[in-house]
Amino acid sequence: MTLQLGDVAPDFSAETTLGKINFHEWLGDSWGILFSHPADFTPVCTTELGTTAKLKGEFEKRNVKVVALSVDPLDSHHEWIKDINETQSTEVNFPIIADSDQKVAQLYGMIHPNASDKLTVRSVYVIGPDKKIKLTITYPASTGRNFNELLRVIDSLQLTANYSVATPANWQHGEDVVIAPAIKNEDIPAKFPKGYKEVKPYLRTTPQPNL
Repeated sequence: MTLQLGDVAPDFSAETTLGKINFHEWLGDSWGILFSHPADFTPVCTTELGTTAKLKGEFEKRNVKVVALSVDPLDSHHEWIKDINETQSTEVNFPIIADSDQKVAQLYGMIHPNASDKLTVRSVYVIGPDKKIKLTITYPASTGRNFNELLRVIDSLQLTANYSVATPANWQHGEDVVIAPAIKNEDIPAKFPKGYKEVKPYLRTTPQPNL
């Protein structure tokens, strides 16, 4: 299954390390990140899940719920968590889906047969409160994810969902943003009272409006 931006994220029920969840119900009115791991007891995944646990406060600040997935069974997950907590000096504080039948992995297209017909690639889905997919990133199994980038794109997605702006290359929270082309110059003062700079008629910047 190929999921595209704007598609409704498929709903599912699954057993996790924190009990059974019904995905849409579990998300509620939060944003969500669903991300997959090739297998338990693998080195890169161990560092990623440790990093995710350490960022709990950052995700909560952004109203984001995080859930991981591996195609190994639940008892394996619980044993792996002990290693993650020990080696990464943290406590795993989010659910990990047990997907030994690959039901969820297939539903989200996390198995790429040319890479592996059994293990998931490192898929990331950012899902909005409307349950629609806002961002997808796919990494090969050998490359660990950049979690600072995930926080950055969530900041951008949440900003652009509420204001008529886009974020430029390498944008970081607190920097100027780009005014949407559909906004006429005469309407800018009412929408963006902090002022704006016209670099070109199609390229107008303004201070981040929600600060």
